[in-house]
Amino acid sequence: MFDYLSEITMSLLTAAKAKKPEFGYAPDFVLFALGPYLNDIKRKGIRVLSNAGGINPHSCAAALKQAAQKAGVELKVAVVTGDDLMPQKKNYIGCPDMRSGQPLPKSVHSINAYLGAGPIARALELGADIVVTGRCADSSLALAPLMHSFGWQRGEYDKLASGSLAGHLIECGAQVTGGVYTDWHEVPDWHNIGFPIAEVSPDGSMVITKPSNTGGVVTHGTVAEQLLYEIGDPRAYVLPDVVCDFTGVETQVVEDGIKVIGAKGNPPTDSYKVSATYLDGFKATTVFCMGGPRSAEKGRKTTTAILQRVRNIFKMLKFDDFTKTHVQVLGDEDTYGPHASGGSGPRDVAVWLSVYHKDKKALDLFAREIAAAGTGMAPGIMGAIGGRPRPSPCLKLHSLLINKNDVDVSVSLDDVNENYSEENLTVISETYNLPDLAVSSVPSNLLRGTHSYRLEELAFTRSGDKANSANVGVIARHPALYPYLKEALSKEAVAQYFQHVFDDPQSAEDCLKRYEVDGIHGLNFVLESSLGGGGIASLRSDPQGKAYGQMLLDFTVNNMPDIDVLLQ
Repeated sequence: MFDYLSEITMSLLTAAKAKKPEFGYAPDFVLFALGPYLNDIKRKGIRVLSNAGGINPHSCAAALKQAAQKAGVELKVAVVTGDDLMPQKKNYIGCPDMRSGQPLPKSVHSINAYLGAGPIARALELGADIVVTGRCADSSLALAPLMHSFGWQRGEYDKLASGSLAGHLIECGAQVTGGVYTDWHEVPDWHNIGFPIAEVSPDGSMVITKPSNTGGVVTHGTVAEQLLYEIGDPRAYVLPDVVCDFTGVETQVVEDGIKVIGAKGNPPTDSYKVSATYLDGFKATTVFCMGGPRSAEKGRKTTTAILQRVRNIFKMLKFDDFTKTHVQVLGDEDTYGPHASGGSGPRDVAVWLSVYHKDKKALDLFAREIAAAGTGMAPGIMGAIGGRPRPSPCLKLHSLLINKNDVDVSVSLDDVNENYSEENLTVISETYNLPDLAVSSVPSNLLRGTHSYRLEELAFTRSGDKANSANVGVIARHPALYPYLKEALSKEAVAQYFQHVFDDPQSAEDCLKRYEVDGIHGLNFVLESSLGGGGIASLRSDPQGKAYGQMLLDFTVNNMPDIDVLLQ
């Protein structure tokens, strides 16, 4: 299973195909991940599934076939298509975004549906050695072979949810085997970190492990962190094949790994989630290093001067002002907002200056004027990282729902090309909205004390993104700590802590959702409209909220008993 695609990656592949029609897939999949090992794959009977096809899966398959021919290996390569809806784009112009309600503009750049596991499983039934897809739910790459191998039926929702959970846990590289783990300092041998393996049983239970003699770790913490990674409501994680309920998932330590049980499933919706991107101006970013005393102050004054200089030229040349600008002094804890530690300030920083404008020519001018700072502004500028900035298209994400009956999915293998449909499939209406969860009460006999702890001492955290929303998962290090976390990490407290990251700080509490995940003693926080547009559209240094979980580790939990005594 090779998972290559993210919302940002899809935008990049779309741009690549626009330059050259045969591009638009992940070439590394063919050249490096698979190409050198095609003989081993054939000899061992390994079957490979990947979404590396991007927006051009047929070109990806053609490149694989060419590589196999060169290696003297005969492999059957199947292609799943139908996710690319650009040929029907006129049908979707003006469709409202799922969150903002804004209509999709005519400057649409890409439209892709998240397909499910069904057509991939069908490709395996047809005898494919390698299945190449475009956009699909990441977890469907794991669910499909389980459906094929175990004969799971479309109505066995708990099993489908378990298979989807397996895919969710092992996607994103080595994240479940110690990558981006809160306790990173306890993870050995990053240079040889082992990629995850999910050993799934016919009943849906699974063991998450990794190859022997590799780095990394598989623990309750790594698995629980990844379970909450980039999900919204854990009661209703909506996928094309099933709506998953992960609130009761539990982990158990077993030999060589972590056993995972307890996923529940419900019927899928009648719609595919669709991600469209559209062109909305251009952006440019420069990052330069500053050294010496008062580096942060010098960096801020330099960016102010650069922007004023460029604005003066804009006025002379009749350009409009920047649509948006963003400055961060990295090293002075600008990303922490009011939680910055302060003090005398660092003596070296990286200054992040990002700007947005409707006219690319205006940003070409901005890029030329950066050099003036090196000789005419603050001392200690150590050079711009990457040289002169290059303006790039600002592609914004637009999410919508499209009825599954309106998407033509096909599976092709050699001379066989068949339409795929799921007849007589039980579905529910296109939305799956559950009422807000009532906050569970904390036991009245909870031990109290005078101790205060940083959240890192009590919990694991992990954060990720979905469009312009971030999520932060928090998992208690011990079940006895969970009630204290539920009490301290209220919706109001977390919204206030992260207030500075929301696009509208005054509406922080309205834009934050809090969910309890009792099976793993965890909490999931969804921060809507908190990434400055998210992905390629954002001007921030952290457009995907990857550091939000780390920020929360400094949250203070007060009135605790001595945890060494509590956990005895």
